[in-house]
Amino acid sequence: QVQLVESGGDLVQPGGSLRLSCLASGGRGRIYAMGWYRQALGKQRELVASITNGGTPTYAYSVKGRFTISQDNAKTTVYLQMTSLKDEDTAVYYCNALNFGTPSEYWGQGTQVTVSL
Repeated sequence: QVQLVESGGDLVQPGGSLRLSCLASGGRGRIYAMGWYRQALGKQRELVASITNGGTPTYAYSVKGRFTISQDNAKTTVYLQMTSLKDEDTAVYYCNALNFGTPSEYWGQGTQVTVSL
């Protein structure tokens, strides 16, 4: 059974940088894409960035030019490099993986990112 384990969440000042990691343990199953979502307090969960097995990234408009998603060669770990962080980036960040089989997707437990002075 695939499990997604996030790490890297922290408190950071505005303008700072942070890197999140997500490890797919227990094998990759038939995962064909991985990504990051975030959910701020009182708001809906939203897609931040995703990357396919082939390496094609997709970004939310609000993070384009500031965040970079990448993966390791084994495609078991996906990273989210966040720069020029803003207060509005504060949220719980969740790792997500899309799977051809059942279940159709996996979720991590979330990691808190807080941007504040």
